Amino acid sequence: MPDVNSLVNEFLIKLKKRKIEGSKATAKLTAELLRSFISQKRLPHTNQAGALIDAVKAVGEELINANPVELAVGNIVRRVLHIIREEDLSLTTAAVGGLSLSAESDNEDDVDQGDHPALSAAAVAAAARSTLRPPSLQTLLEDMPHSTAVPQTSSSGGDSEGKSKSADKNLMTRKLKHNVIEAVNELIQDISTCHELIAEQAVEHIHQNEVILTLGSSRTVTEFLCAAKEKKRSFRVFVAEGAPRYQGHALAKELAARGLQTTVITDSAVFAMISRVNMVIVGAHAVMANGGVIAPVGLNMVALAAQRHAVPFVVLAGVHKLCPLYPHNPEVLLNELKSPSELLDFGEFSDCLDFGCGSGSPLLHVVNPAFDYVPPNLVSLFITDTGGHNPSYMYRLLTDYYSPDDLVVRRRSTS
Repeated sequence: MPDVNSLVNEFLIKLKKRKIEGSKATAKLTAELLRSFISQKRLPHTNQAGALIDAVKAVGEELINANPVELAVGNIVRRVLHIIREEDLSLTTAAVGGLSLSAESDNEDDVDQGDHPALSAAAVAAAARSTLRPPSLQTLLEDMPHSTAVPQTSSSGGDSEGKSKSADKNLMTRKLKHNVIEAVNELIQDISTCHELIAEQAVEHIHQNEVILTLGSSRTVTEFLCAAKEKKRSFRVFVAEGAPRYQGHALAKELAARGLQTTVITDSAVFAMISRVNMVIVGAHAVMANGGVIAPVGLNMVALAAQRHAVPFVVLAGVHKLCPLYPHNPEVLLNELKSPSELLDFGEFSDCLDFGCGSGSPLLHVVNPAFDYVPPNLVSLFITDTGGHNPSYMYRLLTDYYSPDDLVVRRRSTS
């Protein structure tokens, strides 16, 4: 098995050099890396969940900083942290329930013996004040008052009891890691199948003889449209070309090859053609907690045109693209600039790019942003692998996948 540190370093290099294309691929690779990291991580005997959370946060902080604009990395790190907390809570609840049942059984066997009291309210309250929420079983037992602890039966049984406790700790550690890894495997499976789950809902939204407008290229949108076609829906698709990368050309070619009536239009023609459109269906780079969308550049213009003509603006996004942060959060980097060579040929514009006399700056500047921000008031509906949702519902949906303690992924200070 390869060393996990080398795997982390290789992935960091890929993120920094932008070698991974697409939020889905980035999310899946991030989850697989964290699964390997957790499986090889050695945990202490006490507070295993807290140690595992700190370790994942340390790695997650490096991954997020390597490519801040790819929000899917931070989303998956936070999802894994939430999984660890949920599994620790589940194990703690099961263990405390087992102790309570054992105490009740002892009381039924001998009501006169008062040497084995159950967990007191003080012990539970002390455990709840621990740094990790929810409290781990080990913390719960360590904070029990001495008077409520189960007494030693004899000195000769001390060694066997110590071995039993050590075995129980090792079992708890293996159980926690096993449950977390199983949950991460389910997360990876959900990411892999998100396109199919979204596409299954296409027939509910696309109707006969409609005209659909989209921009750029998105595999989620492609599968969604083709799924409607397979259900014998007859409709036409307008594809805005998505300059300057012209990803719409590739999308239009694929749609036509799969039997859809497709029309390519320039980005500047969107407002002129929107009155003939029944619905706008687009993909997303990320969905923020307020329902805003970070999407390929040009989609804000499309959303404004759709609102002006009362055309529904539908966004397709897997759950792994749901970000628990707001656009104004300092941790969020909404955009990045692509190479100017996508816009201009340096050979033809070399004279304009020469530095002016004494000014110290070029005479011509080229700005090529990669993304647009579409505010939630311009979005009509989100379709995810869990169903359709209004923009106002997104922040409630996020509570099922993220913990408030993990919104800012930052390793704990050692000082």
